[in-house]
Amino acid sequence: MQMQGHFNGWIVLLSFVIAVLASYSALNLVSKIARTKGRNRTVWLLSGSMVMGVGVWSMHFVGMMAYHMDVEINYDVPITILSSLGSILASYVAFRITARSQSSAWRYGFGGFIMGCGIVAMHYTGMYAMHESVVVNYDIPIWLASAGVALIASYAALYLFHRFRHTPDFSIWKLGCAVVMAIAICGMHYTGMAAAQFSHLSSMQHTMPGGQAPQIFLLTGVALSTFFILAVSWGAIFFDRHVLEKMAYYDQLTGLPNRHDLQRYFSEHFDPVKGGALMFIDLDRFKTINDTLGHDFGDMLLQQVAERLRTCLKGKDTLFRLGGDEFLIITKLTDLEQIELLAQNVLNEIKQAYFIEVHELYVTGSVGISLAPLHGDIRSDLLKAADTAMYNAKSAGKNRYLIFDEEMNRAQLRKLVLEKDLRKAMVHDEFKIMYQPKWDTGSNQLVGMEALLRWHHPQLGPVSPAEFIPIAEETGIIVPMTRWMVKEVCIQNKKWQDRNEMQVCISVNMSVRVFESETLFEMVFEALRDSGLNGTYLELEITESIAMSDVQGTIEQLQTIRELGVRVSLDDFGTGYSSLGSLDELPVDTLKIDQIFIHKSEQISKQAIISNIIAIAKNLNLGVVAEGVETSDQIEFLQSRGCHVMQGFYYGKPMSAFDVSYWLEHKQKDALA
Repeated sequence: MQMQGHFNGWIVLLSFVIAVLASYSALNLVSKIARTKGRNRTVWLLSGSMVMGVGVWSMHFVGMMAYHMDVEINYDVPITILSSLGSILASYVAFRITARSQSSAWRYGFGGFIMGCGIVAMHYTGMYAMHESVVVNYDIPIWLASAGVALIASYAALYLFHRFRHTPDFSIWKLGCAVVMAIAICGMHYTGMAAAQFSHLSSMQHTMPGGQAPQIFLLTGVALSTFFILAVSWGAIFFDRHVLEKMAYYDQLTGLPNRHDLQRYFSEHFDPVKGGALMFIDLDRFKTINDTLGHDFGDMLLQQVAERLRTCLKGKDTLFRLGGDEFLIITKLTDLEQIELLAQNVLNEIKQAYFIEVHELYVTGSVGISLAPLHGDIRSDLLKAADTAMYNAKSAGKNRYLIFDEEMNRAQLRKLVLEKDLRKAMVHDEFKIMYQPKWDTGSNQLVGMEALLRWHHPQLGPVSPAEFIPIAEETGIIVPMTRWMVKEVCIQNKKWQDRNEMQVCISVNMSVRVFESETLFEMVFEALRDSGLNGTYLELEITESIAMSDVQGTIEQLQTIRELGVRVSLDDFGTGYSSLGSLDELPVDTLKIDQIFIHKSEQISKQAIISNIIAIAKNLNLGVVAEGVETSDQIEFLQSRGCHVMQGFYYGKPMSAFDVSYWLEHKQKDALA
């Protein structure tokens, strides 16, 4: 017998609200996928799929309760529960396909197809769960229309969601996506209901015994499902905002916003066009404290620094920890005088004493400042400018602030160009070795040479060693450069000896990076072996900073070198940080007096220092060489103090190997004359 039914409008509206709630909650959960990886990504995907699937299930049965017929509608409980699995599984597959950062049109289409099929499967499985008291027949065209509504609306919802997934947690666009998805669910359901023709068997009673229990089960299931949707959504929001957000956007050591939060801050709270400033802060000597006292003390120091920096902030300032000993203050102040006052307050706070357990520690800070929009209107440009200014502040002596200017930018760009081109300079034979003589004023003859590295850049021209050597040390290129130089010097010296032009020791400057690489013995041994030069004609010059960086390790490496007959000199003596108590333990043969003392040798204080260096060398049975000698007055003073070996422009500027031969010939003629 054909049955007629009608819908309760309020319950229909309730079903649509449930569909919107489920869709919005699920899409919001799945939007977290783009910001997570690994296990967290799977958790968000499963949560969104469960909410979507259960929401479709709840909406279906609320819709069924909205439809009133002449008989009691009862459902098979196992099939009713099973019907939810189709929508859950389809939601999982669809979200997994389309939740990637980059999805093509066919992915949206396939995802929409899967989602639509899940909604259709859930609906008709739920219809099948109706007891045999009701027989359902379908109008095929309308049935196909219901499936089409589900497929098209699902595709549109997933596509729109992907477009607007990066909008804030609540937005009108996400709500719109949820409404479209709800239209897919409800549209399919009510179109499907329109396709259904209900009838009941005349032999069956209109009301079946025990029919009330399934109806109570259905109401309870819908209520629990709705509660599940709300619980999962609210729980996820709480977890995201109070747990994951804190883990992702806040530094665990200091509790400050971290580098990840910086991007969000720029997009939501800081408008460079309206003005402001970035202060890039780096602690001076922090690595020394960290290495000396340990990382635990370093962490406690960073916590105290963070607390002090917080006290410098005002309402328009925000403090970040970028990592290590780097901090960043973003201020919305636009007055330059106030910005500089803030920077000075930061420096004053940092340099005060720190008391950590039994230790009293002192550090300073270097601050680089970039101004918005003067130095850029995007985050990367302002950070780069502040970082560049900070490094210039360090180079200028530390414990100071500097405001970025274009000259710094040019210097930074030049450094990047030099760093890049250093790597191919050796291959293209751009390095040249120059030789500067060492003259003995007592015997009036040449007693040695110092090999000096020079670089003629094909575009920039001559580049000062003071500029490219530090870059080579930072990048580690100095090690292969030194290996090449030692070998070339040994080969050239052997050529001079074979031609009977001279037989003197030639010195090569060493970098601390060579000692750290522990390849010194290998490179010297190979250079002597391949050139055939006796080790006594090679000298290595080290600085005080090299000698003191790892005293025991340096001594061990130098002792192996001296076993080859190679000499060792301590360069720039008096300008570094060596301990006189360790000087007698270093296996060196010569002390070199730095030219800064020689250039000011007319000063009484500098004369006293020079005299003491010469006395130390004599008492330790070491040779002594004065660098930077340019005048006869300097020569006379050094001779009066007992120093006779000198090096400087007075005796000869750095020369190429070819020019050295002419210089030697000229000196020989002068001697004969």
